[in-house]
Amino acid sequence: MTVNVGNIDRISRLVAAVVAVVVALAIGISSVGGIVLLIVGLVLAATALVKFCPIYRLFGISTCPTK
Repeated sequence: MTVNVGNIDRISRLVAAVVAVVVALAIGISSVGGIVLLIVGLVLAATALVKFCPIYRLFGISTCPTK
């Protein structure tokens, strides 16, 4: 698994994940919208923590600085 998520991308993903989870909790996690936002938030947080995004790999994108 090659790292393809840079630091700025990681920070923005984590911020978006927190916002998604907070909104999911605000509208209720038992609603469809709440469940979708919770899943989106968890996926964003996971890809930020492991520094790998499978969609980026499909399209050949990398936000990491080259070494």
